[in-house]
Amino acid sequence: MNLVDRTVEFTAALRRAGVPVSTAETVDAVRAVGAVGWLDREAVRAAFAATMCKRPLYRNAFDTLFELYFPPRIGDGAAGGLAGEGDGEPGEQGSESRLDGTPPEDLDPEQLEALRQALRERLRQALLDGDDAALRELARHAVAAFGAAPGGPNGSRSWFVFRVLRAMSPDTLIAALLAAMLGPQDRGGLAERIARQTISDRIRQFEEMVQTEIRRRMAEERGIEATERTAVKPLADQVEFLRASHADLVELRRQVYPLARRLATRLTAKRRLGRSGRLDFRRTVRASLATGGVPLETKHRPHKPHKPELVVLCDVSGSVASFAHFTLLLTHALREQFSKVRAFAFIDTTDEVTRFLRGLDLGDMMARIATEAELVWFDGHSDYGHAIEVFAERYPDAVGPKTSLLVLGDARNNYRATKANIFRQLCAQARHAYWLNPEPRSYWGSGDSATAAYGELVDDMVECRNVEQLEAFIERLLPT
Repeated sequence: MNLVDRTVEFTAALRRAGVPVSTAETVDAVRAVGAVGWLDREAVRAAFAATMCKRPLYRNAFDTLFELYFPPRIGDGAAGGLAGEGDGEPGEQGSESRLDGTPPEDLDPEQLEALRQALRERLRQALLDGDDAALRELARHAVAAFGAAPGGPNGSRSWFVFRVLRAMSPDTLIAALLAAMLGPQDRGGLAERIARQTISDRIRQFEEMVQTEIRRRMAEERGIEATERTAVKPLADQVEFLRASHADLVELRRQVYPLARRLATRLTAKRRLGRSGRLDFRRTVRASLATGGVPLETKHRPHKPHKPELVVLCDVSGSVASFAHFTLLLTHALREQFSKVRAFAFIDTTDEVTRFLRGLDLGDMMARIATEAELVWFDGHSDYGHAIEVFAERYPDAVGPKTSLLVLGDARNNYRATKANIFRQLCAQARHAYWLNPEPRSYWGSGDSATAAYGELVDDMVECRNVEQLEAFIERLLPT
């Protein structure tokens, strides 16, 4: 297969991963690589990225697929150009991860331990020097030595990142690296914090290199497309809230503030009567004197922008824990965009948590809500009906004609009373009422779902499983 065919396959893989790449952009990518040449792999990566990546959130998927479709080497061969450009056959060149030419799997425990210590010493020096090329080579050698495990009966092998990281234990080198980088006078001050952060960043970089090498070897043994399905993570805006990991939530934190500004803009309604504001009768009559009392030109008062208020009612029960984390993050960001924001959390009863939004540390905010807010009344299982009833009784002034009511939850009510009549009154009092539901629409109404009872009362109940759907919801909102 030539490099042009591989580029076409790479484009198709990007599309399968959710990265939009047009035919014209593929042609531009080939032309760009033709200008820089195929000899420098990083220049090829940069040319492809410049022509195919429209948004920063596509870059992780792009880099993962680039490593699979354009690996720097195959087998245990030494680094060269792109694979297929003269690298030779797998295993043709020797690997330094062997001891006296013996494959790692044939080493006895003492020899394997000697190899591990030698690689760890080289890793310590590479981390100290910040040598990316040395780290990349060490990742290759470490994977060859410690990453494989016997596979199925056909002789295939399985590859594991944790086996490599357990053998190399880069985190245990931090103390030695700090001692080498700092003098006694630098301990405990700013210099130590900077050094510790630098070391952590380099260790994380090494771990990512190990993961990349594991994926490359899996692609060689199982095929690129089979590896691609498990190696490429969903784009950041397509990660489902209910399945989000801690790392996903960190990325969501970066995206949520621009979304909050856009949501605030959409909910900031202006009163529009025709093209202008309300009719100014006196000015209209005064202007008609010049035309004999005939009001040929009407005069209008200027628009008075509506100052929005927001009330957020958020389910924080265990079944939607990740979604609750995101919604409280969104509420924290919205606090800066509205003239008044009040946040209420509930499980089977409701408590106001606005006071916890004043801090800047999200982790501290979540911990305080979990420990200090009164969210459990009976058994700690979701009870939307009782939570809505308590909300209406305790906070009768929370929802008014200037309020946008935003409910966040899956509407799973454990077969309890919905108190839909009370919720109908709340929606009638509010200027807008929207419900964001993190469950797929196909699940609505099944089992203990009360979406049918609540969905008809709000302006819109929206499927909101990821940031992409949240953005689509925001775009549909128009000022009224």
